[in-house]
Amino acid sequence: MSGMLTEREGLLVSVSAALAWRQEHRVRKALQKALSGGADLVAVEEVILQSYLFLGYPAALGAFGVWREVSGRRATAATPGSWPDWRARGEQVCKRVYGGQYDGLRENIAGLHADLADWMVVEGYGKVLGRPGLELRLRELCISALLAVLDTPVQLRSHLRGALNAGASTAEVEDALARALAGADADHLRRAHDVWSAVRGRWESLAGAGSG
Repeated sequence: MSGMLTEREGLLVSVSAALAWRQEHRVRKALQKALSGGADLVAVEEVILQSYLFLGYPAALGAFGVWREVSGRRATAATPGSWPDWRARGEQVCKRVYGGQYDGLRENIAGLHADLADWMVVEGYGKVLGRPGLELRLRELCISALLAVLDTPVQLRSHLRGALNAGASTAEVEDALARALAGADADHLRRAHDVWSAVRGRWESLAGAGSG
């Protein structure tokens, strides 16, 4: 895709960003807009569900409480899965997101703690981010929006690259960042845009060299 996000996609990005602001009124407003704007309701739940990887269970539980109230939707049955299946799926998804940096990433995380390296692949990318219900391109754009709000440059850099590796266009990334950071102060905007500028420059350089 080469253009900006569709309005329905933008609603999902806005939900993800609202979660990261950690303000219930923002979350409620974003969820109400997603509902009235015709966003895919399964995708909305996937955006909330994946947020626990970055914001923790309390934020995800609170957001689901608001969503159940706003939407009137009941919780569905648990999705079946097993550790071996999640591992296989996680390796595939993580390799797609990180591309040629996958092996280095695993080594770096294992150097911090071996279990974290395993959990990142199995739980993060296998159990959660590899789920159906939301395509990987849009998952990574939603995560990038969330991380831009959280102001975590290292992780933001990784997932901006991940969004591009998963098929997002530079215009879509910029649209997601603009939606996420609406109302942010100038310093916050500058830091996020500095990260994006570096990622985009590297991406375009590799593409120009035939390696993007």
